Amino acid sequence: MRHLQLHRYSQQSPRGFTLIEVMVVVSILAVLIAIAAPSFTPMIERWRVRQATEQLQSTLYYARSEGVKRGGNVVIRKQATGTDGCTLATTDADWGCGWVVFVDTNGNGSQQSTEETLQIYPPTPRVEVTVPGSGGRIRVDRWGKMDGLNAKAIIFVPQDKNTSDIASAAICVASGGRIRTVHGDGSC
Repeated sequence: MRHLQLHRYSQQSPRGFTLIEVMVVVSILAVLIAIAAPSFTPMIERWRVRQATEQLQSTLYYARSEGVKRGGNVVIRKQATGTDGCTLATTDADWGCGWVVFVDTNGNGSQQSTEETLQIYPPTPRVEVTVPGSGGRIRVDRWGKMDGLNAKAIIFVPQDKNTSDIASAAICVASGGRIRTVHGDGSC
């Protein structure tokens, strides 16, 4: 009889976890997440800066090719503060709210409703983009030369950081047209 009792209990398997076991696992996971989360912030900031850098670099190549194809009259213009709820473009040098590429048929640097939009780039969240000396636009002539950069670096930094931050980057455009990306303060 005793043998039958032991056999009956040994065939029953546990059907779940106790509340205490679940609470211990959840608390351990919470501690691990709290420790790991801050280390992801620099990685996310670098990814955002890289995304914005690649978008503007792509725009520069595209605008150059369109300028050559169309005989000039191509403009890259920064989007104004308030575009898509963005607040990162308070001056002409601040391009954090994105940019638009258009055909400037009348040559005034501003887009009229009759002028063709070629590309629109929305803002990259939490990235400050600075194009010093641009006046809010970059003109591309029929040879693909870009006027409005004044041989200065285009700076990308995470919001509320500076160029010494590890995630900062810059685009350098040489007078000969070479476009390259560097890390840091934009020492071209």
